[in-house]
Amino acid sequence: MSGDLLRLSGLSLTYPNGTTALDGVDLRVAEGEFLSLLGPSGCGKSSILRLVAGLMTPTGGTVDWVRPLARGDIGFVFQEPTLMPWARIIDNVRLPLDLAGVARAEADERAADGLRRVGLGDFLRAFPRELSGGMKMRAALARALVTRPRLLLLDEPFAALDEITRLKLNDDLLAFWGRERFTAVFVTHSVFESVYLSGRIAVMGPRPGRVAAQMDVDLPYPRDLPVRTGAAYGAICREVSERLHLAMGEAA
Repeated sequence: MSGDLLRLSGLSLTYPNGTTALDGVDLRVAEGEFLSLLGPSGCGKSSILRLVAGLMTPTGGTVDWVRPLARGDIGFVFQEPTLMPWARIIDNVRLPLDLAGVARAEADERAADGLRRVGLGDFLRAFPRELSGGMKMRAALARALVTRPRLLLLDEPFAALDEITRLKLNDDLLAFWGRERFTAVFVTHSVFESVYLSGRIAVMGPRPGRVAAQMDVDLPYPRDLPVRTGAAYGAICREVSERLHLAMGEAA
């Protein structure tokens, strides 16, 4: 693969209690691609994101940056919005800029612009308790994007949302990615979500996690409802489901 941003080589992770979460993960991530990590719960998908972000240290193997990133070049969207309940939404979104030492006026402007882009322009002064679950996740996405990252890591950010909200946020995320072309690594256990979002899917087997299969998603961008209801999308979903089923069977 040309234009790699990073490469995972023989990546392994064993926790202090002896549980091996990952065992020999080899994976390349290309600059500007949308890659999904698809697999069952507990297979180490989230651990890969944390290792890439530097939040954890691997037991074995390496995370090699082909194109090194500067501070603030990595954004992370967690499974929960993790908003500060005592702070207004604009203050939550501005936090990464405050930590980076960006001047307050510029930081406020960029945070407000980020919130407008995710449809929360009328809620700058609201507190998290005043927002719905989907709105909180939009705020978390705006916070991750406000630093204009080159790499965005997303750890099942829409899993707890209702289907209508989830589909809408899938479309919004693809719109952001289409405009800015950051590299996205998206963790999910939904075959349908992975196919709709991704240019490439890495299928993982059960713990200890490993990459059992990789496949390109031959669907054009931008994607919309006709893509989601089309025959090609259905065929790819079936193929990915078969790959996932095979990975689960091989591990049994």
